[in-house]
Amino acid sequence: MSSSTAAHGSAPITEAAPLSLCAREPHVPADRLVAEMVPPPRFDAVRFDTYVPDPNQPSQSEAVRVLSTFAAGLGGASAAGGGKRRWFDFVKKPAAPTAPLGVYLDGGYGVGKTHLLASLWHATPAPRELKAFGTFVELTNLVGALGFQQTVQTLSGHRLLCIDEFELDDPGDTVLVSSLLRRLVEAGVALAATSNTLPGKLGEGRFAAVDFLREIQGLSAHFRPLRIDGEDYRHRGLPEAPAPYSGEEVTKAAYATEGASLDDFPHLLDHLARVHPSRYGALTDGVRAVCLTDVGPVPDQSTALRLVVLADRLYDREVPVLASGLPFDRLFSDDMLNGGYRKKYFRAISRLTALARDAKGLVAQ
Repeated sequence: MSSSTAAHGSAPITEAAPLSLCAREPHVPADRLVAEMVPPPRFDAVRFDTYVPDPNQPSQSEAVRVLSTFAAGLGGASAAGGGKRRWFDFVKKPAAPTAPLGVYLDGGYGVGKTHLLASLWHATPAPRELKAFGTFVELTNLVGALGFQQTVQTLSGHRLLCIDEFELDDPGDTVLVSSLLRRLVEAGVALAATSNTLPGKLGEGRFAAVDFLREIQGLSAHFRPLRIDGEDYRHRGLPEAPAPYSGEEVTKAAYATEGASLDDFPHLLDHLARVHPSRYGALTDGVRAVCLTDVGPVPDQSTALRLVVLADRLYDREVPVLASGLPFDRLFSDDMLNGGYRKKYFRAISRLTALARDAKGLVAQ
């Protein structure tokens, strides 16, 4: 398609055809997995003072206060001496004999838990190489790439490990990561986490802390739960997500937008099955917008869970998503939305809706 047939508007006109996610099969070396354990680009600039607590939810302001104090306390370890010995010197001080080694942020999706977790990472007075931040899936992928013992050795010198979206719905991985965290606590690493709920809990926030503390078993004494109440901030005071566009509009926008990808949604779902979820971030490297045609219902739960991971990576990277077909709130069946992974699917809908809103400017008005 030439520039004369491309969509007109603020987006730059380009002669090049769009990228295709389906044409990509990235290979991610293990050292990149470690180096990229930092807050995602969307949370580069967040800090405690950029979190806006809901005045009707005092637990949000309390969480900021507690986490700020926790971050400041981690300054008791010296970067020059490594994390292990100096951290234990700190926690054994008489002034704080029972200070927890970790905090757990308990609350529904969209109340700002990741914002607060990333703010803790930024506020902790330690070099970047002594702090790690990643989702539960990214942490299990790291173990898979490095092996258990090497992962322990790699992370045990860190001051802080932040784990977002601890996956309590996967018993095997939960046991694996619980064992890893136990070794890291013994090495003096401070921990912070958010989590999803277990199957059958229907995403009810009041169950999350109990589930989390039970699943990590012997580590529970090291965590202070912080309840964060509130509505999904991505929809507070914001307009409704735009309706899907026509296939022609999406295609024209893809050709008119530098760095955009263009894929048929069913084909993309098939492709995700051939790419390990640890590579979904690399799948979107350099992509400035994702354009999808023929969006329809996700056919099965395995496919749905892969789509959740892709939605997370796109949201982390603030990649707008322009689509034709069904609206994103109709991706998942009623059985899926009422089942054990309900919270994940609602998070994906919320995040894709936000990205669809961001994509409105790609289409000529």
